[in-house]
Amino acid sequence: MKPSPSRADVPLHLWVVLARAFDAVERHSRASIARFGLGTTEFGVLEVLYHKGELPVCDVQRRILVESSSTTYVVDKLVKRGLVRRRHSGTDRRVVLLALTAAGRRLIQSIFPPHADAIRHAVAALRPSEQARAVRLLRALGLGAAKRLTAAEGD
Repeated sequence: MKPSPSRADVPLHLWVVLARAFDAVERHSRASIARFGLGTTEFGVLEVLYHKGELPVCDVQRRILVESSSTTYVVDKLVKRGLVRRRHSGTDRRVVLLALTAAGRRLIQSIFPPHADAIRHAVAALRPSEQARAVRLLRALGLGAAKRLTAAEGD
């Protein structure tokens, strides 16, 4: 049996446990997405456009948490495959908007439900009430960490 961490080490232990849990759930996600011949970033772009509709490239980037160069490369691939289209904003030509094509919409509509089931399966070790509690705790953790980072950057 492992010794329990000292009170001072609990934050470090939390970080390790959180990282391992994320990795385990993400492996389910990656395997689910790979079944459809997509990378995680490609799936992320399709999924965000499916749920949010047409968006500026910068918003898509922020929502899927990837580097801008990676987003450009992935969007180029999706455009070439006929799954996503680009257009300049009517109000600001510097803004490029992304939207699903009909083919892109059909694809994500067919693959999102089984992917969502894979994620539900991945987190099923927790009861629904525990999942809801985890969401609240992790949201508070994320917001608090972001706030502390912003404050530290302002120093």
